[in-house]
Amino acid sequence: MTRLTQVAITTRKIIRYSIYFVIFLIVGRILLNLGIGLFNILFPKPPPAPTVSFGKLPKLPFPEKNSGQTFTYKVETADGNLPKFANQAKVYFMPKPSSSFASLDSTIQKASGLGFISQPQKISDTMYRFTNRDNTSTLEMNIINGSFSISYNLAVDPSPLSVRPPTPEVAAQNVKSYLSSGGVLPDDLTGPTSNVFLKIQGQSLVPAVSLSEASLVKVNFFRKPYDELPAVTADPQESNVWFLMSGLTQREKQVVAAQFHYFAVDEEQFSTYPIKTVDEALQELQGNTGFIASAGVGNQSSVTIRKIYLGYYDPGSPASFYQPVFVFEGDRGFMAYVPAVTSAYYGD
Repeated sequence: MTRLTQVAITTRKIIRYSIYFVIFLIVGRILLNLGIGLFNILFPKPPPAPTVSFGKLPKLPFPEKNSGQTFTYKVETADGNLPKFANQAKVYFMPKPSSSFASLDSTIQKASGLGFISQPQKISDTMYRFTNRDNTSTLEMNIINGSFSISYNLAVDPSPLSVRPPTPEVAAQNVKSYLSSGGVLPDDLTGPTSNVFLKIQGQSLVPAVSLSEASLVKVNFFRKPYDELPAVTADPQESNVWFLMSGLTQREKQVVAAQFHYFAVDEEQFSTYPIKTVDEALQELQGNTGFIASAGVGNQSSVTIRKIYLGYYDPGSPASFYQPVFVFEGDRGFMAYVPAVTSAYYGD
């Protein structure tokens, strides 16, 4: 009996110390992870050096704006501080389409998918015009880069104005279906959309307050965020791809006007470049070397900057690279861009 008691006591001790050992391992693992985490916070590992594989970059293709207007700035962000960003950002390659004997055939096929099946009229070596046999619309397409515009002669056929336009959501879906039928819907044209309701006033289209009083709806399609940074365009209120849509059920009369100035980005081919600090970008803006995308409402000369962030400038013309910019948003619709890559990496 005594021997059995001794065995039981020994067994209980083994179990007890085994539990203590397991608890020690768990607590030790937790403390080790906390220590490693705290060390990484206090002494973070520096990011790898920028690769700068593309060499010096061409200057961003901002359009010329000769207003001559200058501004003075003050910064009042939500928390009273300038935001902090990483010291480098990605620059993406934008491949240039090559010309070939098949370019015109491919353009004719795309135009047919968009509803323009007439023989094209040559405007220049790169531009061709198509007409729609079923209505008064015209398509002009660049056979090299695929950009195009559509116009509808409302003076000859005003029927697209006779009904209320679709909701922006329905209009956007109709446009995507339309582009898909022409084989020209890009994979990355999945960013935010914006819309404007328009009505007829005299011989002009003017903004309408609501859908109920509108004759047409304009839908802007923006490129998806790259590296979690939004796309911005030369005109903040208008994308490089937009469609003016009517509410008619006949597909051939739904597109009243359109602009498709889209140029592909190779998401897999990129290089990292050092970028300026916010202070350096702000100094450039204050030195009137930034691009004023929107001067805002009213004749303001003093601008209060409320928001600063990084974005990618989406050019409305062929470019070699998709590049980051600092975006400065101010009161009354003011918006300006400053190239984000440090000046040393820009060519002449």
